[in-house]
Amino acid sequence: MKHTLPLVLLGLSLPAFAGQEVAPAATQDKPFDFCEWLENKPGLLYKNKENPILQSFQIGGRFQWQAAYVDGEDVNGRDFNDTYDEYRRFRIETKTEFLRFFSAKVGVNMVNDQRFSGGELDWGYDTFDEAVFTFDIKKAFDVDALDTLKVNYGRHKFNLTDEVRTSSKEIITIERSGIGNKVYNSGRPTGVTVDLAKDAWSGTVGIFSTQDEEFIDGWNDGVAWYGTIGYKASDSLQLTLDGVYNNDQDADVNFLGYEWATSFNATWEQDRWGFTGSVILGENNGTGARGGNFYGVVAMPWYWIVQEKLQAVVQYQYAGASEDEGIRVNSRYVRAEHSTGVNVNSGRGDENHSLYAGLNYYICDHNAKIMAGIEYNTLDTPAGDVDALSYLIAFRTFF
Repeated sequence: MKHTLPLVLLGLSLPAFAGQEVAPAATQDKPFDFCEWLENKPGLLYKNKENPILQSFQIGGRFQWQAAYVDGEDVNGRDFNDTYDEYRRFRIETKTEFLRFFSAKVGVNMVNDQRFSGGELDWGYDTFDEAVFTFDIKKAFDVDALDTLKVNYGRHKFNLTDEVRTSSKEIITIERSGIGNKVYNSGRPTGVTVDLAKDAWSGTVGIFSTQDEEFIDGWNDGVAWYGTIGYKASDSLQLTLDGVYNNDQDADVNFLGYEWATSFNATWEQDRWGFTGSVILGENNGTGARGGNFYGVVAMPWYWIVQEKLQAVVQYQYAGASEDEGIRVNSRYVRAEHSTGVNVNSGRGDENHSLYAGLNYYICDHNAKIMAGIEYNTLDTPAGDVDALSYLIAFRTFF
């Protein structure tokens, strides 16, 4: 059943209706353009807004591969260097619009590559990514007072900070910042959310089960209350405030691993320049070395060297904590599996600085791109300092 359920859900509303409509084929008057094809929803298999049962059905997928070379010094002053390659993501996704006011977004992960941490590479169905069902209240009841009013239920991607809100298909660093990943924690909790928007304002409120297991979880443990509010100050500037409170104090069970967190975010883009920044505050669960407060700052400017083709990006991150092991660096790749005897204190400490500089070459916009970067990390731990330089390269594509 574990392996058949994803296939059933992915094919939830396969078009099987007479007279179905599909996206028009490309004309033969001009040469085939691969990028134009890739960027123009090639997975849209059915679309007919007049059909009262099924309005559209679309399949998609993403494939992401990356490699890294890490050269560092552990808490005992021992030099280490290691090389990694990883199938970062391979997902199959569907989006279905049905019964005029409903939609479903379902995705499954088809690879689990844990070689960087001493595990194995496994292909085939691994886990659900998202499985979210949406009801468009505004459209169903003709709510004029709001521009958007939707309710969503299911297995969500947990969004906290603009960096996390940006899909892995479109992030411009090979990995998100460590503090961003801490508050995100790769969460896919079961929850119900409401999306609202009016003019320059937008927001989401929701409640999540603190379990994060297979498919859609129950509500037998604690809950996390979530809210975000955004304001589009101008065509160039977006401001967002996020917050979450978790009433489940068992850090070994709940998907967050902390009691509360909040972030203030700003994203600005004009002509060739852009910037995303976040200020993050929170409190860890429990007491002791891994309890207490944590905080951080992320600043990420970018510049188009060649418009829409070659992009330079720099990201600085600072993360700190009131306790000795209150923060943790990313699992990729400073605290990955290293040579025997290397000690990085499992990547835990009370202060982390990181600086990333990279170039992104867009073959077909974000649908196919090559990314390269260099990242410096320094981490203060109770056992000593860890310093590492990582050289990274990645290929990412989706349709």
